Amino acid sequence: MSNQRKPNRINDYDYSQNGAYFITLCSKDRANIFGNLMSDVGDGLVGANCVRLQPSNTGQIVQNEIENFDNIYENVYIECSTIMPNHIHLIIMIDSVRQTQFAPTISTIIKQFKGKITKEIGYSIWQKSFYDHIIRGEHDFQRIYEYIKTNPLKWELDEYYT
Repeated sequence: MSNQRKPNRINDYDYSQNGAYFITLCSKDRANIFGNLMSDVGDGLVGANCVRLQPSNTGQIVQNEIENFDNIYENVYIECSTIMPNHIHLIIMIDSVRQTQFAPTISTIIKQFKGKITKEIGYSIWQKSFYDHIIRGEHDFQRIYEYIKTNPLKWELDEYYT
């Protein structure tokens, strides 16, 4: 049995082309380092529960980097995100009017994102690699968007729950 990692990117797919990409980044060993989920009454609705992350210092650094993401690449932005205790979900949009020979790939974007956070913290907090899914169409986008937004409500059922 080989210890080689299975490639998790589609061969011959241009990951710098326009589109929406669902990305999941996990903390090393899936450690709960980004904060704790807290329940409270949300939006003034009677009986409505809202679950939000109370970020740790590390979680706040990640949140700041997500908020500053638009300043890195001209036509790459985060459409939707959720920080969970041990992983992060993002929908990254690449929307370039014209492709240049130096258009960033999703791998380059994630490497830079992880690298900036690692540099600020002083050590790596990341699991190697990341999960990606190329979003295909409006139905796929809406399904993933809803999953990201409701993920905190379903934390104990999440595959990354520890």
